[in-house]
Amino acid sequence: MKTLKFRLGSLEANCYFLIEGSDCIIVDPADDAPFILEELSRRRLKLKALLATHGHFDHIMAVGEIQTSLEVPFYINEEDQFLVDRVGETAKHFLGYEPVVMKPSKTEYLKSGKMDIGDFTFDVIRSPGHSPGGASFYFKTDSVVFTGDTLFKGAIGRFDFSYCNKGDLSKSLTKLFELPDLTIVYPGHEEETSIQEEKKNSGVFFDFLK
Repeated sequence: MKTLKFRLGSLEANCYFLIEGSDCIIVDPADDAPFILEELSRRRLKLKALLATHGHFDHIMAVGEIQTSLEVPFYINEEDQFLVDRVGETAKHFLGYEPVVMKPSKTEYLKSGKMDIGDFTFDVIRSPGHSPGGASFYFKTDSVVFTGDTLFKGAIGRFDFSYCNKGDLSKSLTKLFELPDLTIVYPGHEEETSIQEEKKNSGVFFDFLK
């Protein structure tokens, strides 16, 4: 599987194209639909699905606009539906202006465990804490995991929003640290890391969450 990363939007969220042959799924489509649609066309890729690690606007705002051009499902955990419902309001709060936002037209809810989309096979790992419906996507064959805003290089997701939960975030990190050490971590922002590297920081992370 080939992985392409693009930093999109004012908050520079990581948008990932996962490619097998000419098929593609996107993890966290961020908020730049024109760029994504152009890249798909330029690379002659067939988009099969959009996956969200969580419902914050900087990770999903492009979904609705992409779906007006391509009939693809959007997958997110049901517990983050409230964030999807108010994506425009949240974007206005953080960006300081009111963007034009199209709501997703076709949403399907993620379930924990194995998931198959075409030739893509991966595990959905429930990762709440930063948001109630946080999810990580683990591709065992490729030894990679997409963690959204749960785990970063040398950092963890913020937990100061009213709907965050420190206890859940701690449990989510524990699950991620059970993955093989050499698993590459693709986070929702900034650079890649590995489970092995972030285990070295685990004591600090867990102390911070007490």
